[in-house]
Amino acid sequence: MAARAYDVVIVGSGAAGLTAALTLATRFRVAVLAKGGLSEGSTAWAQGGIAAVLEEGDSFEAHVEDTIVAGAGLNDRRTVEFVIEEAPAAIAKLIELGVPFDAEGNALHLTREGGHSHRRIVHVHDATGQAVQRALETAAVRHPNITLVPEMAAIDLATSRHGERYLGDGRVWGVYALDRTTGQVELFTGRATILATGGAGRAYLYSTAPRGATGDGIAMAWRAGARVSNMEMMQFHPTCLYNLEVKNFLVTEAVRGEGGHLKLPPGVPGAGHRFMPDFDERAELAPRDVVARAIDHEIKRLGLDYVHLNISHMPADFVRGHFPMIHAKLLELGIDITTDPIPVVPAQHYTCGGIIVDLKGRTDLPGLYAAGECTQSGLHGANRLASNSLLECLVFGEAAAGHVGRHFDEMPEPPPIRPWDESRVTDSDEEVIVQHNWREIRRFMWDYVGIVRTTKRLERAQHRIRMLRREVEDYYGEFRVTADLIELRNLVEVADLIVRCALARRESRGLHYTLDFLETLADARDTVLVP
Repeated sequence: MAARAYDVVIVGSGAAGLTAALTLATRFRVAVLAKGGLSEGSTAWAQGGIAAVLEEGDSFEAHVEDTIVAGAGLNDRRTVEFVIEEAPAAIAKLIELGVPFDAEGNALHLTREGGHSHRRIVHVHDATGQAVQRALETAAVRHPNITLVPEMAAIDLATSRHGERYLGDGRVWGVYALDRTTGQVELFTGRATILATGGAGRAYLYSTAPRGATGDGIAMAWRAGARVSNMEMMQFHPTCLYNLEVKNFLVTEAVRGEGGHLKLPPGVPGAGHRFMPDFDERAELAPRDVVARAIDHEIKRLGLDYVHLNISHMPADFVRGHFPMIHAKLLELGIDITTDPIPVVPAQHYTCGGIIVDLKGRTDLPGLYAAGECTQSGLHGANRLASNSLLECLVFGEAAAGHVGRHFDEMPEPPPIRPWDESRVTDSDEEVIVQHNWREIRRFMWDYVGIVRTTKRLERAQHRIRMLRREVEDYYGEFRVTADLIELRNLVEVADLIVRCALARRESRGLHYTLDFLETLADARDTVLVP
């Protein structure tokens, strides 16, 4: 099958991918691949908002310091300053695209979230991500130079090794992807490829991430020869709804930012006690890692299924006005948040590590760029500050596209690339193996590589990953690829990267908390893995 040739190939259709596409499309023909539907990535799930210095009395310096305090000093200050200084312009561009941010009089309404010293979160009620995704998607659909290709599960990067004439320079020429509607593998080529594939949250049993967050871009870049960093820094959101029917419903940070209290539920010693002040003087406004560990501690100490998040002491109109989506959703489940507490548990939420990129979004591999949650840019350090994630997508999506645009004429055209070879594989008759291994990974990653870690638990996880890797490699070599097999192969890869990074960090810092090394070392260093 002939390659589908474009100027630039973008893998991922969320905020980072679509920002890059819209920036490039003024001059270039761009393909944007989505693993499922165009809106199924993490962007549309973001409730909270986007952090930017817009309030009188706030400053870039304050936002930078808040980011570095939350990141436990592991951040790259140059990256933090770059992203934060670009934030007001990024917000202005979204307003231009029609994102209807909440306003107060003539100014944008700003809310405050944990770890922020000022009100600086612009938002669209409590469904900011949906509004951003809708605006970017609408603009992309209208643009004649952008081809949106849904239902394309990326398998691997096409590099110089895949050329009809072998070269060992590691240059990336595009991507092989499975068309989920036809079952055929297609080749997309371009002078530049941008990965905007999101995080690896589905490596864990409980996660607020969408179903497709299986670390695909991170795994593909690693297999192609790019370094990854800080994969042990997995953020757990403190407040995911505890409900046996509804999985993965996140209760935004802003509920605590606007006055919500965390309390022990009825039927236990100290029922109704507000416990966050026992752990941190910032109480509910402490950074996420602190709040998640406190909840985890109380759940384990008392054998609870959940704790309560209560904002019912605030006026009912205030609660309904600030959190209409959460209020409506929980009413369907019989919880009126104006009068009732919300049962919550921590869940994996954000991947702070990933593919190493510079300020232009460049990876180690020529022709390959990356932006957003699949990267380690230096912005988040050891813990992401609330509402800096969409911001990173917008700023780095544009930075990567800008660098491609400025240097496009210097980039060589793709050589002939070999088509996907299915001559030695058959259809699988053992799909149960894929499903079983998927469940096994998520369970042991939650139990052994979760909020609180030990060396022994990490070594147990590593032992299981080695066994699973052999099984999955055998299976991958024998059978035709399916979307589930592609994701399982990537999950095994990223689980291994997470555990290897966690074992290499012999301290507790930010999101990496280990009972064997409780001290934080004086020197903050990234964990870097080289293929």
